[in-house]
Amino acid sequence: MSGDSVDLGVDVTTSGGVATVTMRYPARRNALSLELREVLHDAVFDLMTDPEVRVLVLTGAEGVFSAGGDISGMDNLTTMAGRARLQRLHRLVRLLIEGEKPVIAAVEGYAVGAGMSLAAACDVVVAAEDVVWNCAFNKLGLMPDMAAIWTLPARMGLGRAKRLMLTSEQFDTDSAADWGLVEEVTEPGAALATAQGIAKTIAKRAPAAVALTKTWLSRGPMGLNEALAAEADAQAVLFQTEDFTEGRTAFMEKRVPEFKGR
Repeated sequence: MSGDSVDLGVDVTTSGGVATVTMRYPARRNALSLELREVLHDAVFDLMTDPEVRVLVLTGAEGVFSAGGDISGMDNLTTMAGRARLQRLHRLVRLLIEGEKPVIAAVEGYAVGAGMSLAAACDVVVAAEDVVWNCAFNKLGLMPDMAAIWTLPARMGLGRAKRLMLTSEQFDTDSAADWGLVEEVTEPGAALATAQGIAKTIAKRAPAAVALTKTWLSRGPMGLNEALAAEADAQAVLFQTEDFTEGRTAFMEKRVPEFKGR
């Protein structure tokens, strides 16, 4: 899948229930142009509805995750056009956060501005130790978008999120991990393989159980009563699945379960 005029698109490979989605816009370090966002949304949507795919890994081509938004495409935006632009972008954000299949970000090189927001919208973030991170939006006169004002406080706490957003200071992966933005730190060049390894582990679990777990966790903090009601409702459904029968039988027989997603 690619654009007609420039080297821009999304490449998808699948193996063992894991789909690796690679953003490709090398001329601008995989900047999230409107066209790339649309192509990425369509690819993720197709994978979210593909019964053969259980987990997605999102990465960028040529050793860069994403250098942020494509500034060249932001000129002469009216208020209405700017709002429409964000509403189209929000389709992708909602799909990553609310989609039933886990999405793991494999980050190398740069995760700046919208690139950082995109990583934060994923369920698990794996990053090389030399990645350059920066919120950066207010350096351009903008506020953070792609749900960063929701995902970053949820990941690292309100105070830390405020500091990063208000100062737009550059930070490293070790700091990102300490603050909760990154779950796994790797050597340079190893983020994708590590992310795929985590994805393969998740892909071996019962899909419905994974989906319901992600769904509820993605809704954000809950009160105790809401959490207990959610788990009661979800567990009641899961008790009726073939995968629960398989999981219980495999446990009793001391073997590895083979989940079918039913």
